Amino acid sequence: MPKQYKYLDSFIDEQRANGKYSFTTEDLHTQLEVSENALKKTLQRLKSQEAVTIVRKGFYVIVPPEYRAKGIIPTSLYVNDLMKFLGRDYYVGLLNAAAFYGAAHQQPQSFSIITKGSSMRPIKNEKVNIAFYTKSQWNEKDVIKKKVDTGYLNVSSPELTALDLVNYFKVIGGFNRVATVLEELKEEIQASKLEESARAYHDVAAVQRLGYLLEYILEEYTLADALFRALGSTGFYPTLLRPQKEKAKSMVTGNKWKIVPNIEIETDL
Repeated sequence: MPKQYKYLDSFIDEQRANGKYSFTTEDLHTQLEVSENALKKTLQRLKSQEAVTIVRKGFYVIVPPEYRAKGIIPTSLYVNDLMKFLGRDYYVGLLNAAAFYGAAHQQPQSFSIITKGSSMRPIKNEKVNIAFYTKSQWNEKDVIKKKVDTGYLNVSSPELTALDLVNYFKVIGGFNRVATVLEELKEEIQASKLEESARAYHDVAAVQRLGYLLEYILEEYTLADALFRALGSTGFYPTLLRPQKEKAKSMVTGNKWKIVPNIEIETDL
């Protein structure tokens, strides 16, 4: 085997020995004294052997033998390194976050990342399906470090997850699915933390909708009361449970959340 091949194979072995399953072309240029052409040829060889796969230009994931059939390792094992490579603050959210807290009844079709800044193209191919959603800000207290085999990754707290599920209901698959996940997630939600998270949340309507779901659909009155306290002196107005383009025939709400129940909701549980 040519010398440069051995260098790269040794580099990958070292990455794995250190608990890392990803690397960048910048890493290779920094640590290996080989030409650009030699690196390209070696990477192509490893890709053809399915020993590595490219996730985004310049970012590679190592695929151990036990994952060769799938073609890639679980996203959670490399996403923290990916977001560092992309230079973005982030947290794992929505259904993927809910799964960390035992709410895994609804299997996500993609891996959801919430990030700051300009919008980002999704990463989607036969091996990878990562969706990016952007926010201008979030409360850092609502993001938790979760341990995985390769280190840590940022995951939304149960409370922030609940708010995001409502806010991104279209991504989840509608309010029936949101209510189903909340039914599983509710045991992990603490009223005091939910109140604090809601006060810092960027979308008041999402707080109203979550409060309505917790009170009228899930009958979680303690959590609902915490959200109503969070609304406090905030000026909030009548809003549809499910947003729609057409103007509603009536905006009469009949509830303290000022929610117009324009759809019926049932959980799958």
